[in-house]
Amino acid sequence: MRLTRAAEYAIRCVIYLSRQGQSVLTSRQEIAEQADIPAHFLAKIAQDLAKAGLIEIRQGARGGFLLSKNPADVTLLEVVETMIGEISLNDCVARPSGCKISPCCSVHRVWLDARDQLRDSLRRVSFDQLIADASCFPSYPKALLETEGLETPLSARNDLQ
Repeated sequence: MRLTRAAEYAIRCVIYLSRQGQSVLTSRQEIAEQADIPAHFLAKIAQDLAKAGLIEIRQGARGGFLLSKNPADVTLLEVVETMIGEISLNDCVARPSGCKISPCCSVHRVWLDARDQLRDSLRRVSFDQLIADASCFPSYPKALLETEGLETPLSARNDLQ
């Protein structure tokens, strides 16, 4: 299984908003630039995240996005499945009625087990855990670096890419 670009961008968006803090309004442009997400794509992703109740969208000149939940209450699974639907590794897992032998197929049971393990792994990871590790984004706004006490200059962090 490979994540879609939309799921990857959604994860970046939620990580960035989690770093800002719950209910902190952040402009779409800032998120797009700092999380390296095309602005037009970010607008589409944000709609799905908002429908799921993960973020709130504020319109207008001083608008932007804000995280609706505490990052500790948002899991990687929730964001991924918001963007791609429920994870299923095979058509027989997604639509068992479409396969005549699913109920007794030994491979079907392996696909179900693998899917359940992947979903459990993603469910166990919350965004507060992800933001505890600063490695997801190679550069941050200067104010964010200063508040977190990160001493590596932005230029040096960009050279690490």
